[in-house]
Amino acid sequence: MSKTFRVKVRGIYTTALTKLLLENGFQIVQPSQAIKARFGIPDDNEPPDIKIKDRYDLQGVVALGSAEAIEAFKTVLQSSFEDVLTRKWNVSLDGIYKGCIANADENMVYVDMGNGTVGMLPRHESPSESQGEVVVQVERKRIGRKTPVLTTQLKIVGNCAILAQKSKVGVSLKIRDLTKRAELYALGKQLSPEGWGIIWREPAAYKSKDFLEKEIMALTEKVRTLNEKSVSEKAPALLLEGSYFIDVEFPFASKRKLDTLRASVTPTLKGHHFYKSCGGNVSAALEMAEKLLEKGQSYSEVEELFKRQIQHEFPEEGSKVDVEHVKLSGAVFRLGQATIETINNEEIKYCRTIRTDGFYDGLGVAKEAGDEAISEAKTGEWHITTNYFSKDGKWKGTYINLNTPVEVYPTAIRYVDLEVDVCIHPNGETKIIDMEKLEKAFENDILNKALFEKVKNTVKLVAEKAFVENFSANFI
Repeated sequence: MSKTFRVKVRGIYTTALTKLLLENGFQIVQPSQAIKARFGIPDDNEPPDIKIKDRYDLQGVVALGSAEAIEAFKTVLQSSFEDVLTRKWNVSLDGIYKGCIANADENMVYVDMGNGTVGMLPRHESPSESQGEVVVQVERKRIGRKTPVLTTQLKIVGNCAILAQKSKVGVSLKIRDLTKRAELYALGKQLSPEGWGIIWREPAAYKSKDFLEKEIMALTEKVRTLNEKSVSEKAPALLLEGSYFIDVEFPFASKRKLDTLRASVTPTLKGHHFYKSCGGNVSAALEMAEKLLEKGQSYSEVEELFKRQIQHEFPEEGSKVDVEHVKLSGAVFRLGQATIETINNEEIKYCRTIRTDGFYDGLGVAKEAGDEAISEAKTGEWHITTNYFSKDGKWKGTYINLNTPVEVYPTAIRYVDLEVDVCIHPNGETKIIDMEKLEKAFENDILNKALFEKVKNTVKLVAEKAFVENFSANFI
């Protein structure tokens, strides 16, 4: 990596990611007290090129930053983790586009932004639809969603200031010093370009007047560029680049690697990141256990104490759990409640009752309410085998789903579906389906080449084994 990118990290993955990023030439800025102590990092309040924080479900992180910084972060992740999934948003957050009005309803106008993306603009902000074109900005709402939210109230974002079209001067409420607020307000009135107001951000309180003047000059130059491109560019087009967003998922193997990274810095129990992603009592118990490790208590004793303390939080035989079937796109399909029949360190077996009629794709047989699905998976294996039976016990066929190794949470079974399935029809026919979906995800850079090749090799082995077992059972 030729350029050094500044990165701010927060959340349950902070220590492990800080270790990884430092090893790959990134500079950590605005470090927490714990990170300063663990890595000997000095105070550094420079603005970051990329900000990283936990996802709301704690199954990974989200990051926002410059195009170069996001790409560098993604490259490090994909080269470091076997099953990491990186979902980059294909629009620029705060980016300003010249779009074509494609459609409208009573609430929204839909704007073609290019590259297959259509955003939605509140109708009250839209100019006359007869104009056909509109200059819009991507809002900080529904970040990462397929259909971005747009606005015609334009802003140009800097590190210390925001230029807001048709706005007055403002100062961030995070700047509490009254003298500094008055200084910034006066400076904003002096420097605001025609038609735009300056909103000072918190970092402005710590910068010199010369520094702030230079930033406003740079932002004003962007206004000039925007005005020129708004006339000259043909829609749809990106007129002014903003930040970029990426959603990162850490499945089973990634969490294990993150544990190893963290353990090289500070006392860490095996399964740390899995237990932290459980939240609640499990996460709290982990924190207490690792404080005992930091005080020098025996690892084996602390681990045994911790596992005794949390064992009642997790499902056992007979427990009801949700099944979270996560797609490569990030969509989560909840397959309904399952009853656990077997669960131990080596395997898990659970059954579900099918609630609706339909069709089993790949098997060519009807799906009927009341059918039973019995699923089995071994710890650490990259597939789940599900046999489908009718209400009267007749076998309808088998799906072998390629997926990341199953993780059993307090209330749910979770895995990432890797799209490819091996289907075994009741007549003995065995076939592989949906390989093209995996290939498309690889082309879109959601998964790395190592995982792509692993799935291709695994599905061949699984299909061959299934064919032999099915042939032996039916014809020998």
